[in-house]
Amino acid sequence: MTISSSDAISVHELERRFGDFVAVDRISFSVRKGEIFGFLGSNGSGKSTTIRMLCGILTPTAGHGTVAGYDIWTEPEKIKQSIGYMSQKFSLYMELTPLENIRFYLGVYSIPSRLWEERIKWILDLARLTDVRDRLARDLPPGWRQRLALGCALLHKPDILFLDEPTSGVDPLTRRHFWDFIGSLARTGVTVFVTTHYMDEALNCERIVLINEGKIVASGSPSELIRETVPDKPDGDLDDVFIACMSRSAT
Repeated sequence: MTISSSDAISVHELERRFGDFVAVDRISFSVRKGEIFGFLGSNGSGKSTTIRMLCGILTPTAGHGTVAGYDIWTEPEKIKQSIGYMSQKFSLYMELTPLENIRFYLGVYSIPSRLWEERIKWILDLARLTDVRDRLARDLPPGWRQRLALGCALLHKPDILFLDEPTSGVDPLTRRHFWDFIGSLARTGVTVFVTTHYMDEALNCERIVLINEGKIVASGSPSELIRETVPDKPDGDLDDVFIACMSRSAT
């Protein structure tokens, strides 16, 4: 497998089986450094299994891959220290305050104690939570918890950020602010790998891969996918692309 120096993530013929069930079926793709990359599919399509392999949580059955330059087979612990991960459930401890959550993740990421004060201030300012640093996370609105979870994922200043359905359950205005921030992160060189069910959000991605039943069914920029998948529909959008691709792969 040839790996480009411009790639933050590269996988080739990646496969994961659970007994006789093939969850991820020999997929290949790459993500460029500093890119916002969308990985889209319906429930059970193989998205979560792929992310777990890329994050060093799940060992593949076959294939090859690197994340942040580390091998997904032999260096999963190095991968975990090089990435940030924000799950759909935000990975927060609801009985802790924002300050306590941040302190917990400072320890998880083994950040030197001499940097704690600076990182705490940075994340509280970034998440706009300084005034509620001592309130329980369970008492915060969903959008505020979202900002806190993203802040915790950034504490160790990772090169790659994995976001799994990051805006699920938050209001449209919060979603817009979130994506403005993601765009600013990418401009600093952070690679963003995101899954979402909101097709309007996927327009923020530079490139997209659509996966169904463990197989990649389409890839390209949003505009390319719209143009190539629904050429006869002048007002076509990514919803149309998604429906067309999923329907074709099911036949």
